[in-house]
Amino acid sequence: MRVLNRMRQAICEQRYRISSHANEEMSNDGLLAVDIEAIILRGKIARKFTHDLRGTRYEIMGETTDGRTGGVVCRFLPSNVLLIITAYVL
Repeated sequence: MRVLNRMRQAICEQRYRISSHANEEMSNDGLLAVDIEAIILRGKIARKFTHDLRGTRYEIMGETTDGRTGGVVCRFLPSNVLLIITAYVL
């Protein structure tokens, strides 16, 4: 299964966790969990970061629920839970 499809499935199944760092950044940019979901469900992978010992990270770019362009950086944990590392608006 393509990694973006796995991410979307994790969102649909509510199998994701938002890190405390991501919560801070979301608060600063006025983002909610539904915005993170929208970005992943409708967005595209913009970058892939493979040099992290904790696992490959992906930057997803897409639209928030109110039409702003936003980004989410995430990776899968060994438990197959999608970890939202950070989120922001451009």
